[in-house]
Amino acid sequence: MPAVDAPVRKKEKPVIRPAHCYHCGEVCDAYIAGDEHVFCCDGCKFVYSLLKENGLCNYYDLSNTPGIKVKGKFSSDKFSFLDTEEAKQKLITFKDEKQSQVGFYLPQMHCASCIWLLENLHAIQQGILFSKTNFGRKEVFIAFNHNETSLRKVVELLAFIGYEPYISLNDSEAKKEKKINRKQFYKIGVAGFCFSNIMMLSFPEYFSSGDIAEGTLKHLFVYLNLVLALPVFFYSASDFFVSAWKGLQQKWLNIDAPIALSILITFSRSVYEVLSGTGAGYFDSMSGIVLFMLAGRWFQNKTYDSFSFDRDYKSYFPLGITKLNDGKEVPATIGSLEKNDRILVRHGEMVPADSVLLNGEASIDYSFVSGENTPLAKNKGELIYAGAKQLGGSIELLVIKPVNQSYITQLWNNNDFFADSKNGEKSFVHPWSRYFTAVLFTVAALAGVYWSVVNPANVLPAVSAALIVACPCSLLLSATFTFGNMLRYYGKNGLYLKNATVIESLARVNKIVFDKTGTLTYASTAQIEFAGSLTQEQKEFVYSLAKESAHPLSRLIKDHLLKNDKPVAHPVSLFTETPGKGAEGLVNGYRIKLGSRSFITGAKDRSGTTAEVWVAIEGDVKGCFSIQNLYREGVNGLVKALEEKGYGLHLLSGDNDAEKGRLQSFFGRTTPMLFNQSPQDKLDYIKGLKQTAANKVLMLGDGLNDAGALKQSNVGIAISENTSQFTPASDAILDSKKLDKLNAFLGYAKAGKTVVLASWVISILYNFVGLGFAVQAKLSPLVAAILMPVSSITIVTFVTIATTIAAKRRGL
Repeated sequence: MPAVDAPVRKKEKPVIRPAHCYHCGEVCDAYIAGDEHVFCCDGCKFVYSLLKENGLCNYYDLSNTPGIKVKGKFSSDKFSFLDTEEAKQKLITFKDEKQSQVGFYLPQMHCASCIWLLENLHAIQQGILFSKTNFGRKEVFIAFNHNETSLRKVVELLAFIGYEPYISLNDSEAKKEKKINRKQFYKIGVAGFCFSNIMMLSFPEYFSSGDIAEGTLKHLFVYLNLVLALPVFFYSASDFFVSAWKGLQQKWLNIDAPIALSILITFSRSVYEVLSGTGAGYFDSMSGIVLFMLAGRWFQNKTYDSFSFDRDYKSYFPLGITKLNDGKEVPATIGSLEKNDRILVRHGEMVPADSVLLNGEASIDYSFVSGENTPLAKNKGELIYAGAKQLGGSIELLVIKPVNQSYITQLWNNNDFFADSKNGEKSFVHPWSRYFTAVLFTVAALAGVYWSVVNPANVLPAVSAALIVACPCSLLLSATFTFGNMLRYYGKNGLYLKNATVIESLARVNKIVFDKTGTLTYASTAQIEFAGSLTQEQKEFVYSLAKESAHPLSRLIKDHLLKNDKPVAHPVSLFTETPGKGAEGLVNGYRIKLGSRSFITGAKDRSGTTAEVWVAIEGDVKGCFSIQNLYREGVNGLVKALEEKGYGLHLLSGDNDAEKGRLQSFFGRTTPMLFNQSPQDKLDYIKGLKQTAANKVLMLGDGLNDAGALKQSNVGIAISENTSQFTPASDAILDSKKLDKLNAFLGYAKAGKTVVLASWVISILYNFVGLGFAVQAKLSPLVAAILMPVSSITIVTFVTIATTIAAKRRGL
């Protein structure tokens, strides 16, 4: 016999059989086997292999088949355009010698497992430093080492794992419009069509009380209802089942679990009645539940989107900038900055937009952006990215990109270098809503047991209505919508909060620490006298040096000299500034120093005199500027109002105690006041206050010498007045003109907590009343399905009206 060749095993031959892909979960007629799992395509199998190789298969533990399907064959040339310099310049938001940063819009992002995978990209590809997601905006922010990987490889990785980013080089600054979820509308449409037709076909059953003379018609109507119910159950209601199943996999009963169970019970009972011939079923109730729940959820999402839109576009920081128009300095807001504007950035100020250096010595600190605090020298013509901090003297820049406020916001919220446990206390929302669903299941089960003994016919109506009418989502929505609306009112009144958790921290505050200079006093107005002697040329030297600094006292001296002596500015080199002490630099070859008495002369700072700024030229002390501060309007009334509310007030100042008597007329003699405080002294004082656990400290400072204290406090508010001095250590930025509203802001935060609690009471009362009727089988599942979204609408309306009234009562 001739030898029989061994059968040739074909590699990865698809087996024709219905199956679910292990990665994306889609049903496919042909599947590819691998590692004891099946996959719908090579793309899904590749992504699984990639995750397994990097020890990231616990991704699949977060939810069942959480992955996005990798559609089509991946082309390695598809993203070759990302190797061009033009594409890199338009997409990369920051680049230095070690790293590049880029942000992408990912429309495929849909669940917690997506977030987990996207924030673990560094474990998959070498060179990726970190990645962070913004689920609400469906964006990912990635930092990578461009010496180990490239922009193209990063995008290729995202495409490989199913998250191909939306890239538009034509208008890279344009905001990506949120894609409309047409699938949601399709599901509502299918449910609405089927519900209306099931209701119409059920009219004979309603009007005849179930006694239809023509048996053929009766069976026809019943089976037509069953056919119409199938797309509602398997298509329109699918999201409820998927969400509930994912929650169970994570051993958690989410808010969709009772809804899914109610739909399943109603549908199963109805199918049983139809097939056994014992009844017409409850298809009308089941389809009505799905329709009204989908419609209610659409309303909730639509309302939340409107709040998000308002937050994105109206909560701009009140950061001031200095524009240069025909060589003249013109104060302006950051929102007015446009491409090709010329701006002046002083020592300690933040660069608000990507710009090119025109004049000056740039010593750039990118710690706000990258976490690296080593200063970088920049030469004329070089690009400086937004978020950089100038450490040297003033520099002149040409803006090449419009200001991207969302980018600055992102840095403020997410920069790892400044991350700590601040505002990390659990919300008071947490313990109340955690076990709601478990209690609801218990009540429904007890009702089912009771009616199974008393009257089995009432089991299905009672259990179904109980599971549906109770509304856990209204509990969760109350805090979200309350704080969302409050953020809007805070922003309208000049207080810009980092996030909603700051509101709860504000509500807990009982100690308030004020900085004096630039916080309680005007940064642009004061009474100034010079004790000593300066020639016109020397005044120009002092003016030139003071012009480089952003400290409030330096700015006051600059304005005073400009008004009275009309000096000419000279170039300043080797400018340095020591926080809390003074500044120095070379002007026309002369070393000029400005600062405290101890900084200039080495002698101890004097007590009992006005604020002093001493001057030395080439080591020769020329005298000092005596500065009589002018206090902001409303400070006296603000202090009295805060004391009446029971807040413990404290005052810290880097100046001497010359104005102690005047300050005591505001604060009283019992208020702790410390003078000649260095930045470290202020930080240590806040730390000491917090050693008492009951103390919740609010610190208000100008953000220059107070960065450490702002960060150390429970809530740090940086005061802004026509300057881009900005610290990521702050939790909020307050327009200096609105300082007198501080009491109203704190009261509004407490009112927000009251509104949340009131909305919970309303929601719980609604649930008790609804459950009371439901467990007695006096509430049909259809009516319950209508009442549930109505309760959510009621909560949203209540908290919106309540927070609006609370704001108006406080003059906000």
